[in-house]
Amino acid sequence: MALNIKIKAPDFKALTDEGIEFKLSSLKGKWVVLYFYPKDNTSGCTVEACDFRDNMARITKAGAVVIGVSPDSVKSHDGFKSKFNLNFALVSDTDKEICKSYDVMGEKSLYGRKFVGVIRTTYIIDPQGIIGYVDPKVSVNGHVDAILNKLKELKSN
Repeated sequence: MALNIKIKAPDFKALTDEGIEFKLSSLKGKWVVLYFYPKDNTSGCTVEACDFRDNMARITKAGAVVIGVSPDSVKSHDGFKSKFNLNFALVSDTDKEICKSYDVMGEKSLYGRKFVGVIRTTYIIDPQGIIGYVDPKVSVNGHVDAILNKLKELKSN
């Protein structure tokens, strides 16, 4: 169950793919697309990341910054980012504290086995740090277009 809109986005501090400390509140004054994904170098996560990469000019023109978050290590993020020439920061959440604070951990099933993992979820956070939109069950195909449309709608209100 994802967080609700119109509440302050939980701030966090963590390392990026470059090993640099990142704090969400450092982006105050900007629109932020904060997307949570399960694992580097997996099919759906790669498609989603590459779609953000390929649409970065449109996202930037819309006035937003993209930040990806998963439980993978800094080293894994660095390799994933390099391999696919990603043009946005990936935040490492190895202890899953950020994922928990954004309520994106949940029961999943793979090959009949149930486990707790990251539920693919995207938040749009406004320049004041308030959650303006949440997509709690992202469908990878068409996701970036949907986020851009929602961002345009939020900015016009």
